[in-house]
Amino acid sequence: MGKVRVLPMPNFAYFEIPADNLPRAKKFYTSVLGWEITPTSMPAAMPAAMEYQDVKTGEPKEGTLSMGGMYRRQMPGAGPVFYAAVGDIDGVLGKVVKLGGKIRQPRMMIEGVGPIALVEDTEGNVIGVWQPMMG
Repeated sequence: MGKVRVLPMPNFAYFEIPADNLPRAKKFYTSVLGWEITPTSMPAAMPAAMEYQDVKTGEPKEGTLSMGGMYRRQMPGAGPVFYAAVGDIDGVLGKVVKLGGKIRQPRMMIEGVGPIALVEDTEGNVIGVWQPMMG
């Protein structure tokens, strides 16, 4: 276990958009919003069938979300997921359960990225938590 990184109040730092038809979705977002969407190499923990794409929404600016991903939808009804950057993912997961939430996808290490997990709040909403790797 590495050092726990102290972050200010967790902010959304990454998003993922599922798509049934990646070329169609890519055309939509590049045409409507000018986003840059490019194929990425898949970490070993992710299935190749997801056909993951990197999404860049513009130059990073304080207070904005400028990076994300798009992938082939794996489960019917799956919607976008926003990831909050946290300093101690295990501590956050413990709080989720203690406060009546659920762990939807257990902590998983993504090589070169850091650990991620999906949680469900008390209202049935799903968000991701991500502990960025220390540089």
